Amino acid sequence: MSLLLFLGGLVALVAGAALLVRGASLLALRLGLSPLVVGLTVVAFGTSAPEMAVSTGAVLSDQGGLAVGNAIGSNIFNVLFILGIAALITPLAVHRQVIRQEAPIMIGGAVLLIVLGLDGALGLFDGLLLLGSLVAYTVFLVRQSRAEPAAAGRDEFADELQPASAGRWDARLPMQLALIVAGLLLLVLGSEGLVRAAVSFARALGLSEVIIGLTIVAAGTSLPEVAASVMASLKGERDIAVGNVVGSCIFNLFGVVGLGAVVASSGAGSALPLPPDVARFDLWVMLAALVACLPVFLTGREIARWEGALFLAYYVAYTAYLVLAAQRHDGAQAFGDAMLGFVVPLTIVTLGVTMLRRAGR
Repeated sequence: MSLLLFLGGLVALVAGAALLVRGASLLALRLGLSPLVVGLTVVAFGTSAPEMAVSTGAVLSDQGGLAVGNAIGSNIFNVLFILGIAALITPLAVHRQVIRQEAPIMIGGAVLLIVLGLDGALGLFDGLLLLGSLVAYTVFLVRQSRAEPAAAGRDEFADELQPASAGRWDARLPMQLALIVAGLLLLVLGSEGLVRAAVSFARALGLSEVIIGLTIVAAGTSLPEVAASVMASLKGERDIAVGNVVGSCIFNLFGVVGLGAVVASSGAGSALPLPPDVARFDLWVMLAALVACLPVFLTGREIARWEGALFLAYYVAYTAYLVLAAQRHDGAQAFGDAMLGFVVPLTIVTLGVTMLRRAGR
């Protein structure tokens, strides 16, 4: 039964991603928004709906570790795995706005979460602050895009809504909205099936809820982002591919964690606990991954294939650490310290040197 859930969920994710990317791309031109902004909002928030549903459900079921692990693990998965896979398919051009605006907001959100969690929990004020930041960011982003005389990147979709295409089945607004809704529905249903199957497999192996949240659930709920970004990359809609990942990370930091903290605090006056292992290691891995995006984005304003391969290698190393930690292996501590204290900083420096060399050409 679990295998059928897994396969059915995978099919639903692929189909949902195709519908969502198509509908969102067409809606971008009609609303005067750039594909980048649609990727940062409609696609990113929509594909992050499974994270929000799973984390909220985990809080209501008194599984706070799963809720926090899901959000943090999803961000690590988004940056290292999804950007890595998408860049291997085709080098991803990074929009100037992402470098100048969204990447710093994403990193700032991670820093804010670390600061708020210094006391080991996230309370009602923390949750409201995070949710308020998400609302303010979204309103600012939409207003900023609508104020531009010509939304950057819209030309690639311009032919979709020209008079000659007026008879197309997807040229009308109701159909475009239907594509988005159907795509989101399939993504949520597909993700739910995959997560149920994956959690069943993981529990059979005796893994903790935090480890399940950081790995199986995080990867399962992030599969909509995988499908949407890979589909966008294959279609050449690279703004949506990158914007989806960056927007999803911002949504997870502010929306998923924020709502989880509010729900936890309103339940019994408690707070959303931040497991010590997560605060000591996984939060910092997430921050390192997000910071590593800056030099990658700045090196020629694209994510090259070798940089995508590097991101994937880091995700493999991170997963290997979690497996060692779950098995209480003697080498887990040394392996984790090496990742945080040597490998990640060295790569950031290497990418920085590459950026300076390209700038000097």
